[in-house]
Amino acid sequence: MTNEIDPDASRDSSCCNDFRVTRRKLLAGFAAGAGGLAASSLIGRAARQVAYAAALGGNVLVVISLRGGADGLSMIVPHTNADYYRLRPNTAVPSGQLVWRDGTFGLHPSLAPLLPMWRAGTFGAVHAVGLAAPNRSHFEAIEIVEDADLGSGARTGWLNRMIGLDAFEGQVEGVHFGSPLISTALVGDSPAIGLTELSNLQLPVYDDATATREGWRNLWAGSRGEFGDNVRLALQTAKSMRSLAGATVDVSRYPAGPLSAVLANTALLIRSNVGAKVVTVDYGDWDMHSGMGSASHGWMKDHLYHLAQSLRVFFDDLGTTWGTKVTVVTISEFGRRVAENGNGGVDHGYGNCMLLLGGGVRGGRVHGEWPGLSELTEGDLRVRQDYRSVLAEVISRRFPGTNISAVFPGFRPAPIGAMA
Repeated sequence: MTNEIDPDASRDSSCCNDFRVTRRKLLAGFAAGAGGLAASSLIGRAARQVAYAAALGGNVLVVISLRGGADGLSMIVPHTNADYYRLRPNTAVPSGQLVWRDGTFGLHPSLAPLLPMWRAGTFGAVHAVGLAAPNRSHFEAIEIVEDADLGSGARTGWLNRMIGLDAFEGQVEGVHFGSPLISTALVGDSPAIGLTELSNLQLPVYDDATATREGWRNLWAGSRGEFGDNVRLALQTAKSMRSLAGATVDVSRYPAGPLSAVLANTALLIRSNVGAKVVTVDYGDWDMHSGMGSASHGWMKDHLYHLAQSLRVFFDDLGTTWGTKVTVVTISEFGRRVAENGNGGVDHGYGNCMLLLGGGVRGGRVHGEWPGLSELTEGDLRVRQDYRSVLAEVISRRFPGTNISAVFPGFRPAPIGAMA
């Protein structure tokens, strides 16, 4: 099975340079201006600020960004629609190969590892979901999706606004795994932390670890301003999560690939019950302009299988108790065009699907109004559900009392019915 280790890499170096280059520029720009910098060198490769959570043992939201524009029509297949097969003669998923199907939709065979969760009602989907208006630029669409505050010049992400509603102190609340550069959804005035893995939660040790900590603490004890504040916060985080820094993360059950260590670390963080409320993860390489493959072999099959198998092991890793407290949501900046192109791939589109797994999910079905494929938006699946409505429903059900209007300013969510 083929898996790309670099989530920003493309198999075709001639396409989508804006995604591979400007996404990093975008995140770097946010890093320079988002409410003060943490002293990243103080806690290994952990970067950014430190956030504090409310209560231990609460629900946790894990947001997996399928960067590159994942093809929702391959994941949740409209198998009874003749236009789908007519427009995709080489890349459509045959109805007979779907691992589940109803009168409208079916699941790609690579989602087979998650079929038990689907049947148990803890895995579902929302289709025809996306931005309020089409935007087929990776750079711009990512910014819109993760800011989720149209028309605002503030550089804050929707998850940053969400964790900023808490007034509690004591533990880390917002975490991005896989890179010290956090997701733009977590960027803003409310602190968050980015890690490659939990072992990065430690100070560089010279001759004496205690002396090192005391030295840094004394050096910055009287410093005022954002940088001094964040150094002290970084030191407090390294102290409060010291046990996790030395913990052994077992990746042996996870399939080899980019999600193995990331989700294994996420599961350990959640099980350790240190107060994490939000975890973000990037899983890229969905920009399949060419060579997407078929249901039985190729890029989409392998990439989607790695996601499905990794998530199945992740929930097994969480166990029964934590599995009911964790909700996983996948999101991508846009979908793909309905018609395949001449290179055996599909170009940037509009409408997409979102996958929801775990606690509170009304699974075993595909939610949302379905527009069909007879009338398209410039050749793309029409959007009937704003992605913010899906996220708002998840938040309101899993974190009751959250001020949704503060998380998504100026937006009035529509009911989706995907969460219990």
